[in-house]
Amino acid sequence: MSRSNRAASAAFSPTVILVVLLVGMVSLAGIGVLSAYAPELKSGNDGGTHALSRSSVGFGGLTVLLRNLGAPVLLNRGVLTETSDESLLVLTPRPDTKPEQIKDIKHYGATLVVLPKWNAAPDPNHPGWVRTAGLIPAEAALSPLNADLRKTSKLTTRSDRARLVLRRPNGSALGAPVETMQLRTLEGPDWIPVVIDDQGRSVLAMDRKSRIYVLADPDLISNGGLKTLAGARTARDLIAIVRPSGAPVVFDLTLNGFQRSRNLLRLMLEPPLLGLTLVLAALAALAGFHAAVRFGAPKDRSRIIALGKRGLADNTAGLVRLARREPHMAVPYAQIMRAAVARAIGAPRALDDAALDAFLDRVGRTVGAQHAYSALVEQARAAKTPGDLIKVAAALYRWNQEMTRGRQ
Repeated sequence: MSRSNRAASAAFSPTVILVVLLVGMVSLAGIGVLSAYAPELKSGNDGGTHALSRSSVGFGGLTVLLRNLGAPVLLNRGVLTETSDESLLVLTPRPDTKPEQIKDIKHYGATLVVLPKWNAAPDPNHPGWVRTAGLIPAEAALSPLNADLRKTSKLTTRSDRARLVLRRPNGSALGAPVETMQLRTLEGPDWIPVVIDDQGRSVLAMDRKSRIYVLADPDLISNGGLKTLAGARTARDLIAIVRPSGAPVVFDLTLNGFQRSRNLLRLMLEPPLLGLTLVLAALAALAGFHAAVRFGAPKDRSRIIALGKRGLADNTAGLVRLARREPHMAVPYAQIMRAAVARAIGAPRALDDAALDAFLDRVGRTVGAQHAYSALVEQARAAKTPGDLIKVAAALYRWNQEMTRGRQ
């Protein structure tokens, strides 16, 4: 055989062909998964006026501040559930947001609408930053509100940079003295003042009919406003006024183009169709394996008693099974899942077991979890057979996914 023939034979050896096929299959599967989850894989740091943005006009800093203060924070990309009515919903519309889009969001609890203020363009030198190019006209800033409110409302803008202390209508101070540039205030017969400036004009007001809160100047809670300690205190107090005691704060992302979409490929990668997808993939892999190698099980040449961590784990599992103690593992597993979920959603650390269970039940109702944690714990305590253990473990796993899936 010549040298060229030997080179050609080596290039098309079975090993090379198998490697090429495996790389192609993995690449194709990766492209499919990325295509299905592309909208949720975006960081969201595009300089917009939403809770994923870290620019001066965004509100990403507010979510971090609230979490550090112990408040449950959720970033909503889909349809709100009825149990979320116990939470505070924060809407950050853009000037082109239609009033119908806000009306379509079904939420009967406290709602805060933050009006837009600045015309901003991406900074080409710093990804995620923006450059402001003047104020959005008052008419455009009010456009997300319904027509009746727009007719009777007036958005006033100061022409200077002022240092002021915000106050409640009864005269009590709120937050700390902050510096604002071209502060905007809201006036009209349909608004009930909630927070006013030093001239008695409403900065935060509530609509008499819908009971929706509207913040006229987003600089008071945006990333730009949180750059000082005084601004952070003021933002904290503003949210505390409209937030029900102990309720989660839900930041809506659907108005800013981050709505979670449903497609066939994604359905195939999520329960309940995920099992079917895995079975089909396993069958395809098994068929390819049988086509590539000699049919029949290979001779087992491994040790009868395995060494290392795997052997220790298998022996321990065998002892538990031999002693018929599997059902007793249900309660410790439930406690592990509780600790993992509490850490993931930023639950207060000072809560005892009963208070933490109650807290997780409230958050579960907010996110629409199928089961409450307290009910799952009772099922774990009542487990008598390995089948009961498997059912409880599966339910706890689904509860974990429901509680943490929305935090992206």
